[in-house]
Amino acid sequence: MTVAVGHVDENRAGLPFIAPEALGSADFTADHNVRYAYVAGSMYKAVASEDMVVRMGRAGLLSYFGAGGLSPDRIVAAIARFRRELGDGPYGLNLLASLENPAKEEEQVDLLLHHRVRRVEAASFLRPTPSLVRYRLSGLRVGRDGAVVIPNRVMAKVSRPEVAECFLRPAPRILVDALVDAGRITPEEAALADRVPLADDLVAEADSGGHTDQRQLVILLPEIIRQRDRGARDIPAAARIRVGAAGGIGVPEAAAAAFVLGADFVLTGSINQCTVECGTSERVKDMLQEAEAHDMAIVPAGDMLETGARAQVLRRGLFYPARANKLYELYRRHDSLEELDRRTADQLQRRYFRRSFEDVWEETRAYYRRANPQALALAESDPKHKMLLVFKAYFVQSIRLAMSGSEEHQVDYQINCGPALGAFNSFVRGTERESWRNRHVDDIGEMIMRGAADILTDRFGAMAASSRRSREARP
Repeated sequence: MTVAVGHVDENRAGLPFIAPEALGSADFTADHNVRYAYVAGSMYKAVASEDMVVRMGRAGLLSYFGAGGLSPDRIVAAIARFRRELGDGPYGLNLLASLENPAKEEEQVDLLLHHRVRRVEAASFLRPTPSLVRYRLSGLRVGRDGAVVIPNRVMAKVSRPEVAECFLRPAPRILVDALVDAGRITPEEAALADRVPLADDLVAEADSGGHTDQRQLVILLPEIIRQRDRGARDIPAAARIRVGAAGGIGVPEAAAAAFVLGADFVLTGSINQCTVECGTSERVKDMLQEAEAHDMAIVPAGDMLETGARAQVLRRGLFYPARANKLYELYRRHDSLEELDRRTADQLQRRYFRRSFEDVWEETRAYYRRANPQALALAESDPKHKMLLVFKAYFVQSIRLAMSGSEEHQVDYQINCGPALGAFNSFVRGTERESWRNRHVDDIGEMIMRGAADILTDRFGAMAASSRRSREARP
């Protein structure tokens, strides 16, 4: 762990004081021009809202806007606001991998490059894609000092070593050459590609809300750090990649532990959902405020239902977790909607969708006709794929219900959340921040970082004092 020593605390007999600004990587804070090695991560459909990004940026802290699932017009409007209110201040947008519809990912990269968005949080990528590589390489040039200037910064969320490996290395040459051939990057940019790893920052994402592999941070983070260090032997530029910690960062003790494990920065998510600035409904925030650490459940990830990917959500007071698992099991066991027994089909239509399969399919077909005609063509020729798209509509519906705060349909809310929020709720119980109406995203960052610094000052001070007493007691 790298820390700088602050003023001497006289009550500790000359032992050093650790300042929150000193936690993590000095390169991280310098490169992103922020006060702390602390990030508020993105959350889908502007749950990580414009207000959240602006408030964090004004406080000199980095955050990422939840651009996933939004229309281009909404994203452009958000970028305009960030430019207007933050200028060149610290902010970025998330870029979601789109395995089902690569054209959607390509469209978002077009938008990011056109509007000169210089930071992205890359999420759900299992391997490099042409769109992500194009974003990373666009604008590469050699500076006056001979170093490669990289305009576009990538923070990649990873939970598996094989995925981390992709971001620790330069973009695959086969993708680089294809982009040159297609006129998507210049030969000059391609010539510099081998000198540039795909990411500037890696986030070791442990037991998080939303998509999760439920890895333990104490295992995952050191593993990714060692992987980075090994990679630097072959690719010296990889040594500059910072590795951060996410998943379970909800109280100062958790952040302190992450920094002791070697984290260059910490990233929070779940705890930011229960703030004034969060872009979800007040009804959801009221529910989140009451959550305990054990009130979460693991369910199928609706956007990747066919792969068996998992997500973590709030369970308390909701039918959604049981219903999500039921749909996944039905998808695995059956090849079409017509194969469902009459009782099951009736239950799904009356209680889950609250309308007929035909109505769900008509709406779904209209959407895919615009957004992904290839997926629609497959569904119209493959009954199992049609069933998949119909079932996915329930997951989309559950997000909309939560964000709108529908009282009538509250049991079907999908609220992506990890146990970090329950830990935070316990931490602030009995204080003014027990109510989410008194929680602000930048204040939480201050609380986490200052608290972590105080804890480390106390712990290291106590260990130093104990060591000194042991030495003095020796004959």
